Amino acid sequence: MKILLDFLPIIIFFGVYKYTGDLIIATAVLIPATIIQVAYNWIKNKTVEKMHLVSLALVILLGGATILLGDGDFIKWKPTIVNWLFAVAFFGSQFIGQKNIMQRMMGDKVQLPFKVWRTLNLAWVGFFIVSGAVNLYVAFQFSEEIWVNFKLFGLLGMTFVFVIAQGIYLSQHIQNKD
Repeated sequence: MKILLDFLPIIIFFGVYKYTGDLIIATAVLIPATIIQVAYNWIKNKTVEKMHLVSLALVILLGGATILLGDGDFIKWKPTIVNWLFAVAFFGSQFIGQKNIMQRMMGDKVQLPFKVWRTLNLAWVGFFIVSGAVNLYVAFQFSEEIWVNFKLFGLLGMTFVFVIAQGIYLSQHIQNKD
């Protein structure tokens, strides 16, 4: 259920774009869909994930610019900015505190040597940088329709492949707590 809720605004955006063929209308629907997503999480959990807040802020800012200026280029930057912000946060976490972001997120579930945590965290940094760059390439080298398809299927597919590779890497390094 959580994964559906996480992807619901982009699925709605995709559906509206496919139905109307209009990026501006799809963006106009994306903004309230993202607001509803965040509000639902707040009502249900009394908390909101930072990723959702960052996404909401960028959807409102870049989506608003897209609608006000009638220029779809603004919303095309959103996945790249989100990915690059995460890259900066993950990279910065290497130097702040005792644990990097990956260790903070997964450390209570998996026991790994420090070097593996660092490698895993830096792999995510690289993934976020590449995802952002690929988004820009597709957004500005291909048609709007190809970008919309890529935004849902391409970025999701890249993430899925990366998570599988991460799982394979982790399986070689997981330590038993016994």
